[in-house]
Formats: sequence, structure tokens, C-alpha cells
Amino acid sequence: MRIMRYFLELSFDGSAYHGWQIQANSVTVQEIVNQSLSTLLRSPNEVVGAGRTDTGVHALQLYCHFDSLLKIENTETFLYHLNSLLPKDIAANSLREVGLESHARFSALSRTYIYRIVFKKDPFELNRAWFYPYHLDIEQMNKACEILKKCKDFSCFSKSNTQTKTNICHVSDAKWQLRNGILEFTVTADRFLRNMVRAIVGTMVEIGRHQMDLPGFEQIIISANRSEAGTSVPAHGLYLQRIEYPEHILDSEHVKS
Repeated sequence: MRIMRYFLELSFDGSAYHGWQIQANSVTVQEIVNQSLSTLLRSPNEVVGAGRTDTGVHALQLYCHFDSLLKIENTETFLYHLNSLLPKDIAANSLREVGLESHARFSALSRTYIYRIVFKKDPFELNRAWFYPYHLDIEQMNKACEILKKCKDFSCFSKSNTQTKTNICHVSDAKWQLRNGILEFTVTADRFLRNMVRAIVGTMVEIGRHQMDLPGFEQIIISANRSEAGTSVPAHGLYLQRIEYPEHILDSEHVKS
């Protein structure tokens, strides 16, 4: 029998989970998806994610893949039943069959994250954005973004004692924008280190408060020393927004739920 590989597009509110990746004695998004998918397919199944999000981090779009001997003929019906099994804070948005060479993690070209900051207390943004009641110099923070795009080694923004073989990342875009009273930091790169975006935001906030200048920011990156950078901001303001793949992977016919 032929093995089929499927790309499953998810979104989730990470507030109740200890991140994406399965962990002992903790509830994670991957664990819940595995359970729901295995129930629907009536056989044990494990998904492979495009990356892992930390505790409390949200995802507007996260792709994962799984293999199955079952040919899924009606994706709309499949998504309907899968969403019925998933909890309310996890949604299955699309499904597409791909080639066996396609990999949710290793085939990804880039990932985009957004970090959201609110300046006044807002109960509707609870666990959705970081409340930071201080003025920030957005112009200076955007100048720091230009420095960020020129750098490659992001060791200073990486969590210590990780298993990554390299801390080299290629940041293709980074910017701060004020939208309807919410300050958003958007950053795109080919890969991200653990805790990288939250550490970058924490350091750039110091620039926005005029507690650090731009040459100092550049020197921190050159130092490759995590202790030189700013503190990590809270996880609940961070969203994995988008993952990009080569066109041949995602151009197959698919049905959204």
C-alpha cells in the first residue's frame, strides 16, 4: 500500500499549553493534535511540526505533516471531524497531500513572528499582548531593525544550553508598526533560535526607552553573549504568523474548513 503524506495547517491560542513540542508531565499542542488525529484515523499517528513554540506562545499559522496509508478523499469532511475532536483553542484550517520529500520543518523557506505591545490596560488583550505602559521611540527601534538585518550570528539572543548546531540566522525583514494603538514587531528569518524573538524585543524596548543606544545594540550582537542583551519579554505577546514553503509544496488543491 502507498504511504501518503499530508500537510496540516493549524492555528492555536497557546495560553493553556506548554508550547508545541511533546514534553513529559506537561500538556502541549503537539500532544493534543496527535491524540485527535489518531482517534480520527483509528490508528496511532504523530505529526511533525514546522518548529516549536514556547509555553504561552500563539500561532496564527503552523504547518505540520503526518503520514498515513489512508487516502483522504474529502478534506472538507476530514477537517470538520478533526475540528470536532480538537479543543476550542486549536483549529485545523487546511489539509493538502504533498510528496514524501516534503517536510514541514526542513522544507520551510522562512518563518514570520509578530510581537504585540499595548500601552494601556485592556482586558480584551489579556494573554494576547504585553501591557507596557511606557512611551517608546519607534523611530529608534526601527533603526535597530536595520542593524538586525545586517547581522548573522544571534547567539546573544539565544536561550543557553540549546542543542542547535549553529546560531546563524538570516533575518530578511524586521520592523515596528503602530496599528490602532497596538505596537507590533514583525520579523522574518529562515530560522529562529529558542527565545530569540522575545530577547530581541526585550533589548529593543531598552532602545525605545533611550536606555541603550544603537552602537550599544550592535556591540551586544557582536559580543554573542546572552547576558549582555535585554531580558525576555512575556510569551503571551508572541505569535507565529506565517511559514513560507516552495510553491510546489503548497500549490496542490486544498479545502479550508
